[in-house]
Parts: sequence; C-alpha cells; structure tokens
Amino acid sequence: MNPPEQMRDPHSPLAQRFRGFLPVIVDVETGGFNAQTDALLEIAAVTIRMDEDGFLHRHETFAFQVEPFEGANIEQAALDFTGIDPDSPDRIAEPELMVMTDLFSAVRRAVKESGCTRAVMVGHNAHFDLGFVNAAVERCNIKRNPFHPFSVFDTATLAGLAFGQTVLAKACKTAGIEFSNSAAHCAAYDAEKTADLFCLIVNRWQTLGGWCASDDELDEDAE
Repeated sequence: MNPPEQMRDPHSPLAQRFRGFLPVIVDVETGGFNAQTDALLEIAAVTIRMDEDGFLHRHETFAFQVEPFEGANIEQAALDFTGIDPDSPDRIAEPELMVMTDLFSAVRRAVKESGCTRAVMVGHNAHFDLGFVNAAVERCNIKRNPFHPFSVFDTATLAGLAFGQTVLAKACKTAGIEFSNSAAHCAAYDAEKTADLFCLIVNRWQTLGGWCASDDELDEDAE
C-alpha cells in the first residue's frame, strides 16, 4: 500500500542525496548482446532505503522470468553462460509487457515512497541493462518509463575506482561481500550483489567525509 501523500517527503535525505532520483539496481539476463534483436529472459530490480544515519541499504527485490518476444534471437552461447533453459517446464515466464508493467509499477511505488521524482538505473555495466530495458519499453509501447532514459550509475566504474576491480565477482570479494559463482548469472542474485556493492561504495564515501545532508541544507531546499 502506498503511504498517504502527506507522508511523502520530497526533501527527505534520500531524495536530496541524488537530486531527487532514486537509484534502483537492475540486472538482466538475455539471449545475446543485441538489445534490439536478442531476447530478454530475466530481469530483476532492487530498491534501496536510507537509514537515520544516512547510510544506504538494500530493500526489496522484484524478479521476473520473461517469455522471449516474437521473433527474438537466442544464442546458445548466451544460454550456456547463464544456464537458462527457455523451454524448461519449471520456468515460470510471463509476457514481456506484463513483466515490464509490474516491474515499473513497483519502481514507481518506491520512487513515491522515498520522496523522489524519478528512478535512475544502477547496474554493473549499466548501459547494457538499460539498453535491454529501453528496447522492451519500445517493443511494448510503454509510455511511462520511471527510469531516466540515458543516465546511470555503473558499479563497474565505481568498483574500479574504489577497489581496483571491474568484474562483479572480484569487486564483491575485494569489498568483503560474499559472492557465489555458482549462483551468479541469475538476475535476482546479481542485482542484489550489485546493490550491496553500490551501497557499500556510497556509504564508504560518506564515512570518508563525502556527502551528508545537514538539517540546514534540507531547510534551505525546502524554502
């Protein structure tokens, strides 16, 4: 249930932290590298929350298995890499339009609850994920996309800066985040690990003297 309108605070520290944008971590598993021609097979989104000390934490995970769109290309090499079997009777997949509609509803709800105005995608090599999301939006003729159309936070870049590692598994291990190679290449698992990595980097920056909204700053922005 959405909170009452009066409970949504556009001047909350989380809304102020990223200029009104709510970072939402996304991971996709696909049938190849071409967002226009290759199937979207799995997608997951992870929302974040900020505690009273201004630190970010992973919140909710929304994960979906996706039916390949009509005419979609699926490379065997991609299936071998992800371990996805599109024809498995145990795979509970839904049409792309249904998945994107449900996912975007959850993201918009999180944006409102955080007092933000829009979502910004966080991903490991984020433009890959954004490309597949934007292609699905176009195929499904979705008019209200909660994500910024081109801006992202890329944890491959951030981890390279913070830990000298750009591979997700290596970055997590260097950062002290448990990572299972056998569980990887599942959209929900990779999105949650990417979320943990993003939160850790942002939180560490704060402890080193980076951004922290003061009461005076919030009061000024509210005027």
